[in-house]
Amino acid sequence: MPPAPEPRLEKITPGNVDAACDLRVRPDQEHLVEPVARSLAEAYAWPGIAWPRLIYDGDELVGFLMGFFRIPWREDDPDDLRSGLWRLNVAADRQGRGYGRFAVRAVADEAWRRGERRIYTTWEPGDDGPERFYLRLGFQPTGELSGGQTVGALDLSAPDTDAR
Repeated sequence: MPPAPEPRLEKITPGNVDAACDLRVRPDQEHLVEPVARSLAEAYAWPGIAWPRLIYDGDELVGFLMGFFRIPWREDDPDDLRSGLWRLNVAADRQGRGYGRFAVRAVADEAWRRGERRIYTTWEPGDDGPERFYLRLGFQPTGELSGGQTVGALDLSAPDTDAR
């Protein structure tokens, strides 16, 4: 029996944009993450910084991620440029199968390729949020908030980084 296909990333194209916009997380998670269509609008507004990708397993669309690279993080400090995971949406019926971990690893690998040694992400605080997921991958809260969300950082130079 041939091995199961590995998840892979694909760029958003005219041929897959409708499927991307139709991707849905579980109903109880909709308040935690923006829909893919909003992410694509943000990617359009931030060309060169936003890195939107679809996650496929074989021929099946299972998720969406959007990385960001060297975005001005704070208005009061133009030299504070950060990179990381901006958005992660895994299809409702495909969660718990490692696609989220794959997505974080893909962003970490792209950041590393671009010379970054730390990535950031944000998450909604609360028991129903994804904090445990990000902490398991090695993200550490920085003590900052961004839009009311917890900011976490992952050091990519650490040899035991789970996301790399």
